[in-house]
Amino acid sequence: MTKKVTKKIKPEEEVRPLRVLIVDDDPVILTILSAWLEEIGYEIKTAESGSQAVICLNNFKPHLVITDLRMDGMDGMTLLKEIQRHNSVLPVIMLSGSAQISDAVCAAHQGVFEFLTKPVQPDDLFRSVQLALTHVGASEKDVDFAPEIIHQSHLVANLLKQAQRVAKTRSSVCIRGATGTGKELLARAIHRTSPRHDGVFLAINCGALSEQLLESELFGHEKGAFTGAVRKNIGLFQAAHGGTLFLDEVGDMPASLQVKLLRVLQEGTVRPVGAIDSVNVDVRIVSATHQNLEVAVRRGEFREDLYYRLNVIPLYMPSLAERREDIPLLIDHFLNLLAEKEGTEPARFSPEALDYMMSLPWPGNVRQLQNLLEQCAVLSASRLIPLSMVKQALSGSENQFQILKEARQEFDHYYLNRVMRMVEGDIEEAARIAGCDKPEFEQLLADHEVNPINFRRNSYEDTAINDDNGVSLN
Repeated sequence: MTKKVTKKIKPEEEVRPLRVLIVDDDPVILTILSAWLEEIGYEIKTAESGSQAVICLNNFKPHLVITDLRMDGMDGMTLLKEIQRHNSVLPVIMLSGSAQISDAVCAAHQGVFEFLTKPVQPDDLFRSVQLALTHVGASEKDVDFAPEIIHQSHLVANLLKQAQRVAKTRSSVCIRGATGTGKELLARAIHRTSPRHDGVFLAINCGALSEQLLESELFGHEKGAFTGAVRKNIGLFQAAHGGTLFLDEVGDMPASLQVKLLRVLQEGTVRPVGAIDSVNVDVRIVSATHQNLEVAVRRGEFREDLYYRLNVIPLYMPSLAERREDIPLLIDHFLNLLAEKEGTEPARFSPEALDYMMSLPWPGNVRQLQNLLEQCAVLSASRLIPLSMVKQALSGSENQFQILKEARQEFDHYYLNRVMRMVEGDIEEAARIAGCDKPEFEQLLADHEVNPINFRRNSYEDTAINDDNGVSLN
């Protein structure tokens, strides 16, 4: 244990160094290991017993724990269980001077990242520490602004700083990002810290409702305005007066409703379906989309004037593949939530399984990760989830394909809606784009229950929308 320390490259410069907790009942060992790791830039905290170490977990918040196996009082294996109860993905390196092979096997089974024998050499220790900390970032979570957005990556930390500044303004915000990344969580955080926090936050998915129902939900309707309108509905704009309205998947909004939404944003008034008079509304709009709206504007699928109204402050929610260092924290968070819900001890993943999950593309992002964790935790025969279980769960989800007929029907329905939206219900133009005869195209519309009328502007919406200078924006 007295070998001269070889100078190593320091960890990347961080706002705060990575923190390592060293636990051993031998003060000499603590001094030597601390000196080695402090020299290469880590922040060190020492504890001479397992009970002291448990206290340090909350106060020091280590990124890594190095502990002796044999200690008086609470030994290393007992401490490991306490650590995993506190944070199931916090890496632990265990040391022992008199370990048997069975000890190493037991430690590996319990989820220890690596088992080293004393006297440990500096190079071996550095290698193990750097490997254990490969997946750990150093940014602190902004628990005041968005505690529900679990992160330690600089990418998300910078996004939250931007969002926190934006929250204080009255500007419209458009959040881009793939499905399942947490765009609504960010929108709620913006509302919660905005001057409108005493008002309501209401959300609607613009791509999940039919055109008529979406129009009614957003703008409201009078009793008897259409078949089925048995009572008056004030709509979300009026209901959110003084608060925030979150328009999720705004890129999927039908063209006719884009016009009406633009009018509301320009004039600050809303006219429910079937009503004569307009109503003043004061609502902040936060929108979100997985689409590239700039491309949609060029294709004529999304109004350019509405795009500029919504996209005053653009924010981007990164995919899970872009923030891989957040995966261990998310795993720990979701496993703890699941254990609390089921009243059980949290499950854990083997180091091999964790490494594998860090390498996956995660097309479904955080939502896909959460679903996978729940499946593995429920089906695993032990609390330590192996790599084979992760691969089995992923294989099952990848093999759940639609039959060819269903896939074709889904694509045709999507394609027909896109084309009809582009041409605003003009069947001849749509048939030309699709490369079909008009009768053939009309039959396709009928087969897939796509009504051209739903894509046409009515006489009210054909009226030119003027800006403050009287210039037509149509």
